[in-house]
Amino acid sequence: MSMDDDASTLAANAQAAPEEEARHPFLVALGERVRTLRSRRGMTRKAVAIAADVSERHLANLEYGTGNASILVLLQVADALQCSLAELIGDVSTSSPEWLLIREMLSGRPEADLRRVRVAIGGALGQGQADTDATRRTRIALIGLRGAGKSTLGQRLADDLGYAFIELSREIEKFAGCSIEEIHALYGTPAYRRYERRALEEAIQIYPEVVIATPGGLVSDAANFNLLLAHCTTVWLQADAADHMGRVAAQGDMRPMAASREAMEDLKRILAGRSAFYSKAELHFNTSAFEGVDGAFAALRDQVRALVAG
Repeated sequence: MSMDDDASTLAANAQAAPEEEARHPFLVALGERVRTLRSRRGMTRKAVAIAADVSERHLANLEYGTGNASILVLLQVADALQCSLAELIGDVSTSSPEWLLIREMLSGRPEADLRRVRVAIGGALGQGQADTDATRRTRIALIGLRGAGKSTLGQRLADDLGYAFIELSREIEKFAGCSIEEIHALYGTPAYRRYERRALEEAIQIYPEVVIATPGGLVSDAANFNLLLAHCTTVWLQADAADHMGRVAAQGDMRPMAASREAMEDLKRILAGRSAFYSKAELHFNTSAFEGVDGAFAALRDQVRALVAG
């Protein structure tokens, strides 16, 4: 770009801002990012407006935080600025040059490569590799949705191995002094996640040999799931959606059956949404493939013992 081009850019960018109005902090920050990205690209507001197929006035309102643009308009502006929508919106992984360079290096990589990078980063930062593989093998963490058999099979597995058995939900309730439902109702999800982490950290610190039945949603919190993966051998107990629903009802909780069609669809969506995280487990075990608990336990015991033996 020549000096004349730079001068034209600066002159075009010096237009007066629209009259000050009450502006939402998010929109103000969004506008600042648009201006920053435009300056980084060396583009005038007019050039971006033409490329994005929006009016220059509309773009000016967006830049000064007075215009609440639609998602489609933001997509058009992102394309014009040759950036991702995440970078425009302000995703943390686009917040600095280092983040952007790391994103570029990892973009399009297969899951196996990403896992190796995650493990390497954990080791470099003193996280995620505190335990050797031998130590991890004697902490068995069962993950999966409620009704997969974590409590029933977990207790039997612990007895067979001679390990302690921890049902993490009960430990969370002990720390909070109230039920899981009350934690969410009184203090919200962030407080629940803090109790969950505290309970998990204590189980890891106290028990070198343990079977842990985890809450179904633990994988939804990246920090807690990273902690689990770093210190435990994970086993995903799977089940068909109908088996999940039936087993929860058999435990006496009829709430999922209140509107069975909607409940079943919700359950399937939850399974689909969490499967990518559950699949990080070293062992996948489908409890629906067996007629009864005894058969499922015998097969699970053999596979877990092979894991423990390394």
